[in-house]
Order: sequence, then C-alpha cells, then structure tokens
Amino acid sequence: MLRIAICDDDQAAVLAHKGIVEDCLKQCGSIGEIELYTDSDQLFYDIAEDQFFYDLILLDIEMPKCTGMEIAKKLKPYLPNVKIIFITSHIEYAIDAFELSIFRYVPKDAVEQRLFAAVQDAVKLLELEDGKAYRIQTNSRLEKIPFRDIYYIEREGKNARISAAGGVSKVRKSLQQVYEELGAEEFIYIDRGCIVNLIHIMQVKDGMAVLKNGKQLAISRSHLQEVKEQINLYWGTHI
Repeated sequence: MLRIAICDDDQAAVLAHKGIVEDCLKQCGSIGEIELYTDSDQLFYDIAEDQFFYDLILLDIEMPKCTGMEIAKKLKPYLPNVKIIFITSHIEYAIDAFELSIFRYVPKDAVEQRLFAAVQDAVKLLELEDGKAYRIQTNSRLEKIPFRDIYYIEREGKNARISAAGGVSKVRKSLQQVYEELGAEEFIYIDRGCIVNLIHIMQVKDGMAVLKNGKQLAISRSHLQEVKEQINLYWGTHI
C-alpha cells in the first residue's frame, strides 16, 4: 500500500488534489492511504516526531509559516527516497525544485491537465520499487534502499554495512538477519561475513568476485563452488 500526503494551506485545493489522486490510484489499480494537511508544520511534526512514512508527497510551495521549498529541505533527511510533487503558481521556483531533486513540478494553472499524469508516473515508479527495497528505520529517519542499488553487505562488529549506489548505510542487525529480511535470490553469501548482490557480479576470477563498479571481494574456499553454481542458476533462469 502506498502512503501519500497532500499539503496545501487551501482546504479546497487539498480536497481537489485528493480527488485527482484517488482517480489516479483507481485507474492504476493501486491501493493508497492518503493523509491531508493544511499546515506544513504539522506534516513535518508527524514525520520527524511521530515517524510517519510517506512514499509520495504533494506540496504547495506558497504556504504560510513554512513554505513547500522549506519543508522539502527539512523532510529529506527523514525520508531520503520520498517522491515530491510541487504545485505552485510561480514558475521561477522550478529551478530550485530541480536542485531539491523534486520528482515533478506542476503549475497551479495546469493542475487539471498535469497533476494526474504526474501522480500516475510517480505511482508507477513507486510500484516498480515497492517490495524490492530494503528499509532502514532509526529514531531519526526511514530509508529505503532499492535492491538493484545494493552492491554488497558486510558484517561490521554488531552492525551490517550496506554498500549501495547511493553510498554506505549501517543497520544495527546481524548479517544473517539482514539476509533473511531481504529474502531475495539475488543476494548470496560469498563469505561468512559478506553478502553480494549477484546482479552486480561481472566475473569470478582467482577466488574473487569482480563487481561492475570495479570492487573486488574475496570468496572463501568453502563458498566458491556454491557461488559459481548460484550465479549460473540465477542467470540461466533470468536470461
């Protein structure tokens, strides 16, 4: 289920946008839970303090107290992967919106024509990612790391260290616990202390797994034959 928030200081606009989102979800055959806000401070409080999680947020830029631009900056550390659609009557904000990595920018005078398509594109992308991402929840943030972006995961003391396209993340769990939570055939042990996403393995050479990003990881002797078999089995099934 997708979690969506709509925030605009104009109650009528919030309800209008909600109707468009509901129509989009219905046409896409998707299930979503929609929360409505007319106060950007309340939206931030729910995410920062009560740890509400949202996949998609529709934000009006011109709001009192805390503008959409300001709230987007404040939310990113808590929801680094959230998709944000900005709705505004001022086109000059578009440049700043791109700098904030905003998913889409919709002018208020074209909401009827463009918001549906923007939401539809966001829903399609989210559903592609949904169920194929590892979630890390701490007291200060909720992070989703798409499976396809994960290169490998190593044990580091009492933590599991996840190396992905977007950088390194740590979670205070055992490597085996993370492996079980992933529950995906593309993740394999190459050593007691290392799990690799085999879609990133370019070759196995001299007892090393060579990844697409150039990283080389040692495969233990006890795992070498099994690793080769798992790679052959996986690619034989998926090609």
